[in-house]
Amino acid sequence: MSEWRKVRLGDIAEFSNGVNFDKTAYAPGVKLIGVSDFGNRYYPNYDELKEVQSEVVKDNNYLRDGDIVFVRSNGNKELVGRCMLICNPPMPVTYSGFCIRCRFYNPAEYAPAFFAYLFKTASFRQAMSGNAVGANIQNLSQGRLNSYIADVPDYPTQERIADILSAYDNLIENNQKQIKLLEEAARRLYKEWFVDFRFPGYESVPIIDGVPQGWRKVSLTDLLEIKYGKAHQTLESGDIPAYGSGGLVRKVKPVLYSGESVLIPRKGSLNNILYVCGDFWTIDTMFYSVPLMPNVAKFAYLFLSGLDMNSFNIGAAVPSMTVNILDGMRVLLPTENILGEFDRMVSPFFERKTVLLQQIEAATEARNRLLPVLMNGGILN
Repeated sequence: MSEWRKVRLGDIAEFSNGVNFDKTAYAPGVKLIGVSDFGNRYYPNYDELKEVQSEVVKDNNYLRDGDIVFVRSNGNKELVGRCMLICNPPMPVTYSGFCIRCRFYNPAEYAPAFFAYLFKTASFRQAMSGNAVGANIQNLSQGRLNSYIADVPDYPTQERIADILSAYDNLIENNQKQIKLLEEAARRLYKEWFVDFRFPGYESVPIIDGVPQGWRKVSLTDLLEIKYGKAHQTLESGDIPAYGSGGLVRKVKPVLYSGESVLIPRKGSLNNILYVCGDFWTIDTMFYSVPLMPNVAKFAYLFLSGLDMNSFNIGAAVPSMTVNILDGMRVLLPTENILGEFDRMVSPFFERKTVLLQQIEAATEARNRLLPVLMNGGILN
């Protein structure tokens, strides 16, 4: 049986705030981990990170294998305190001033992967917030991290716990990569048909004023009826997924809508467009939509997800979207036959994506059930 002992984080690791810069520093150079890159991830997605000029990054600001990065401060309190493990970064990478880096003095004695999971427990977040379990952390400080007392087993047990839990996160990571490939395949087909006009039978369709004959420009709201999501905090827990811009928020009992729908962020991360099908709830910082014609939901999703929605932002501190902006978006609508054929072609991509998302959900739930048990010395003993 492993002996667990108490250690003070400040005795085994150092903490450092990230890089401060203004918006003019965004340019090709060094990959940057910012608050919006966390979500519920265990590892960063390096392909999707923004970049800053190398001149604003000091030598000590570069991340290395075994570092853990926390969200230090953000307007969305749910994000504060979340963390990601840096594991063999494939390129130079740094982190923003709204983050804190944890670096262990002796990773051969204190396994970073173990601590990355410890930092995701409800008890750790409670200690960081000073409030009830599950309460949002207002602001994370180096002082609070330094003074935290952790219960830690011997090194082999740290590794065993991390290996058990990381098996779930590796599955999640692999599924996310497959989903990205499916999304890219669907977008390539969308571009081929509706941007390059290489749709089935295009050779025999005249182009009139730059548009295939029979196609017409319409408003996005001619395709989708835009509706407001609703607050979820007081809802009873159940089996119905409730979605925000980051994906699944929680599961609730009531159903807000059932069927195909495109979910559009109303506030926050405007580019996080979602396609869902079935029973669901959408939280109040999102729009959901009701298709107004057959075979249009996936088409509209691919249209919107190909745009930079942030370019339509009317907000200041918090990016915002309105129904009027969506109404002003113009979409080139193909003929009914082409639209139906396209839906038939891309449906297998979306069906496979749904299966992968279900596997991610199951793996996440299993990992979250195991996490407190393992961190309390259970199962392994």
